[in-house]
Amino acid sequence: MISSEIMEESIALSVVDAKKNKLKRRIIDCLYREGKATVSQLARLLHTSVPSVATLLDELTAEQWLHMVGTADAQYGRKPTLYSLNAAYYAIVVIDIRLNDTKLALFSLTNELLYKTTFTFSLGPDYSRSDELADALADIAREIEVRQMRAIGVGVAVPGLVDGQRGVNYTYQHLDRPELPFRELIRQYILAPTYLINDSKAIILGEHWFGLARAKNQVISVNIDWGVGIGVITGGRVLQGASGFAGELGHIQVQENGELCLCGKVGCLDTLTGASALIRRARTGLDAGQASRLAEEKADDIDVETIINYANAGDGFAVDLLTEVGMHLGKGLSIAVHLFNPELIIVNGVLAKAEKLISRPIEQAIAKYCLADFQGELKIEISQLGSLAKMSGTQAYVLQSLLEQEQIP
Repeated sequence: MISSEIMEESIALSVVDAKKNKLKRRIIDCLYREGKATVSQLARLLHTSVPSVATLLDELTAEQWLHMVGTADAQYGRKPTLYSLNAAYYAIVVIDIRLNDTKLALFSLTNELLYKTTFTFSLGPDYSRSDELADALADIAREIEVRQMRAIGVGVAVPGLVDGQRGVNYTYQHLDRPELPFRELIRQYILAPTYLINDSKAIILGEHWFGLARAKNQVISVNIDWGVGIGVITGGRVLQGASGFAGELGHIQVQENGELCLCGKVGCLDTLTGASALIRRARTGLDAGQASRLAEEKADDIDVETIINYANAGDGFAVDLLTEVGMHLGKGLSIAVHLFNPELIIVNGVLAKAEKLISRPIEQAIAKYCLADFQGELKIEISQLGSLAKMSGTQAYVLQSLLEQEQIP
């Protein structure tokens, strides 16, 4: 029979361990945010004693979470040691699933892209290419082994109505069909927790941690892909909504008797501003005899990149197509501007490659449809991270989720 003294001692030890691990997680989080810091800087940021932090830094270094990266400047005496997260041992796998293809990447804890591949695995109704996903997962598992690293989490960025808390995509539910559960397929190759995130929210997270939205409190990022979604930072935090669905700008109705959207509704913004709408209008115009050098291309070869290339070369029809999309998008964004009063709108996605050809009409539409007082401090910029915003944001989401759920260290 266990004595009450032993039980009390055991409980006391578990409480001490819990507090210690909590502080370790705060150190990891702090170094993820700051990049590198000394013992005294961490003690000040975490409001704890220097000896306590020094002891935990030694433990985290021994556990390969951290390493020493030189010394900081000092006015007097010995220069203090700088610590940062260890980029050579723990890693996070990112899967970026798009409508027509998928990217698989490996990131270090310092957001260094270590490995990336692209393959055919799409969200279309033909979900038969799981073998390509399995092959890609096997390849990245081998890459992790060769690098002598350990994967601590997997992040999956995907379009649609995603409830990150439950890990469910309500738009593309066939990802977890009974005969081939998506998570089980991942677990066959990578034994680590898997987290699902909406692609537009992953983008705003990437901008928040590493891009134009860093240190800003009120930001909208617009993801112009096959559909349109926004990510919103308000008060310095990403807006989720009650079910995690906040930001589906593409499904506000803008034409009462417009085209049928993939969601089943009529006249959604997606039907006017998504990449598929742009390509459809280009082909329709050419079929009607529109004068354009785009007519030199086969109809099936006309894609977003082709239209942007011709627009950059001065083709009037291609420029008009992008202008029309930008004006419709700006009109839709004006609603978001009135709701959230952002200081910055970041343009991302496949159409962001058009740069000023898409951002100028967005600005013009916002100037036309927004109250003047909302426009005073507002800037509209093309993302500097590009496609990396989504993957980096997914990596950040995984690490923060692991810390919040006490999965590490």
